Amino acid sequence: LNPLFLRHARRFPWVTNVTLYGCLFAGGDFVHQWFSGRETIEWRQTRNVAVVAFSFHGNFNFFWMRFLERRFPGNSIGMVMRKLFLDQTTAAPLATSVFYTGVSFLEGKEDILEDWREKFLNTYKTGLMFWPFMQFLNFALVPLYVRTTFTGCCAFIWATFLCFSRQTGDGTAGAALAWMFPHKDDDAEYTKEKDKVDAPSKGA
Repeated sequence: LNPLFLRHARRFPWVTNVTLYGCLFAGGDFVHQWFSGRETIEWRQTRNVAVVAFSFHGNFNFFWMRFLERRFPGNSIGMVMRKLFLDQTTAAPLATSVFYTGVSFLEGKEDILEDWREKFLNTYKTGLMFWPFMQFLNFALVPLYVRTTFTGCCAFIWATFLCFSRQTGDGTAGAALAWMFPHKDDDAEYTKEKDKVDAPSKGA
């Protein structure tokens, strides 16, 4: 990492980590929209994701990492596994739940739990194929003062998946892979689904 960034992170750990986390998370939504081939970017959607990321995810992750380090100090294999277990059984389901309900709330949905009910379990299962490996590296190798930034880099990829799952997916890795690498036979169906998602923004 850049020495200037590391000095800044040591001096202003909260501002640096939360800002980068929020920007990277919101960037995941932008990438999702761009990769979906939309004619125009729906900035309101990106704004909603950014609000949730800055107000909750970035701040929660920053203080959560510090709590884990105080409770289980060091990077021995035993301490890392304790942190990892608690992270995946407590923080992961909470963060996923807040994403689905928070963005739905900002969009003004009548039932803010609809997406959560339909997609939470699949999303959490998919997360177990990604986050344990990333957080193991985080807890074992990354200094505490930049752990939220590292998580944000991983969250950039994860947010792209979350935004896809919320718009057109079902929370499974299979659906995401089919979206990224569609078969020719699926192109027509995919176009129909994309048009349904784009229709409200065009009519706004």
